[in-house]
Amino acid sequence: MTSPPDDAVLIARCREGDETAWTALVHRYQRLVYAIVMRAGLDPHAAADVFQTVFSRLVTHLGRIQQPERLQAWIVTTAKREALLMRARNARTTSLTRDEEGDGDGPDFEVADPALLPEEELSELQQADRVRRALDRLDERCRALLLLLFEAEVTPSYDEVAIRLGMAIGSIGPTRGRCIAKLRQLLD
Repeated sequence: MTSPPDDAVLIARCREGDETAWTALVHRYQRLVYAIVMRAGLDPHAAADVFQTVFSRLVTHLGRIQQPERLQAWIVTTAKREALLMRARNARTTSLTRDEEGDGDGPDFEVADPALLPEEELSELQQADRVRRALDRLDERCRALLLLLFEAEVTPSYDEVAIRLGMAIGSIGPTRGRCIAKLRQLLD
């Protein structure tokens, strides 16, 4: 069994007018586009519109693609932008799709997945990693104070902080300010 042609080969064939190459490109990326759009909270009808726009733009830009290996990134970016534009356009109206399995136990409508888009989730994870690395570079006193104040589910009182860290209550606020300033410097 031969492996499917890579994007560069398919793009070259599409430029020559090969319809089977175009079909292969669409099939390769259609699920990705729909997944991005649906995660953005759009209904299937809006997803179809975005899908059409993304691939219409791809046809328009085929002759200008200089890095075929970056095609997937281009498709992801274009789908995300179009989905966000569609969401903004539809912000004044609500489009709900009837749930085919309406069982009477609640709304008979599908609700958009409130989860972050993969790019947003990745961005948040990267930011959390940057903060964690910067915290690790702080001196022990600052790291302990900031972790105690900001990682706890319930923020401890200054009395509790003073007891746990052996600090005077009056020095907690100024120390916290200096530690946050150090952390900001490390993040810049």
